Amino acid sequence: MYSEYGQLSRRKFMQALALIASAAGGLPLAAFSSVPMLKKKIPSSGEKIPVIGMGSSRTFDVGNNQEARVNLTNVLQTFFDLGGTVIDTSPMYGTSEQVLGDLLVNVKNKQSLFMATKVWTQGREEGIAQMQQSMALLRRPVIDLNQIHNLLDWEVHWKTLKEWKQQGKVRYIGITTHRGYDHDQLAYVMENYPIDFIQFSYSIANRKAEQRILPLAAERGIATMINRPFQRGDLFRSVKGKQLPAWAAEFDCTSWGQFFLKFVASHPAVTCTIPATSKVHHMQDNMGAGLGRMPNQQQRQKMFDYFESL
Repeated sequence: MYSEYGQLSRRKFMQALALIASAAGGLPLAAFSSVPMLKKKIPSSGEKIPVIGMGSSRTFDVGNNQEARVNLTNVLQTFFDLGGTVIDTSPMYGTSEQVLGDLLVNVKNKQSLFMATKVWTQGREEGIAQMQQSMALLRRPVIDLNQIHNLLDWEVHWKTLKEWKQQGKVRYIGITTHRGYDHDQLAYVMENYPIDFIQFSYSIANRKAEQRILPLAAERGIATMINRPFQRGDLFRSVKGKQLPAWAAEFDCTSWGQFFLKFVASHPAVTCTIPATSKVHHMQDNMGAGLGRMPNQQQRQKMFDYFESL
């Protein structure tokens, strides 16, 4: 079930944890590049991407705040140094596209960057103009994944994105939602259009996607990108003061953040999870969720039962 991950040996996993701990103390992370992040395939192409990516909602909307930009540059560098490639953004996220485009210029180890953004407007010409602006702000001649944000005017933008994919302006086409009541419409698109990716919310406390969306993605061969895996911080508040169960070590989990991310990433139909953060130590912890063993189905149920009992 998890052979596609290319599992790490226990020795290498412990070495990786040691490097993360060293990073927290300000030591170099260069040696970490020898330890691979776990990856899954994009069904439509076979290309593999890391199971842990990075979102930018709220966190990168800092405009010209130089202090915040310096901090976010360190967050980005940590992300790439620890094996990250997938970054997700949107015109909806204020200045996030511009900030990412500016900061990525000076970040190293970004050769494998997989940039995902969205179109979030109505009308064909308006959509084209917005997508062109996104390419300019992100300084990317080709967008790896462009997604129709929250299904807004999706039939119109689908036609444009299909043309752009044929022209080589985008590599993959996707559609997104963070609202559970959109699942019926999302399922309709999945069943009737050859899309490469879908993005939606899924977490240990929000498992609605298991009912229809995740099984359908597996059936149709559609990659999945998961937003809000921490429920915008609500999950951490729910376990505040609670001790991580000792048996979490069975799947190489050392924190609540990794507990929540490994639950999501271990679902067979989940391709990539995109937690957002503006803190280096949180980025280090998030990326640790992509290392080592993943929980099997029985362990996933045990995780859910334990979380529900708190």
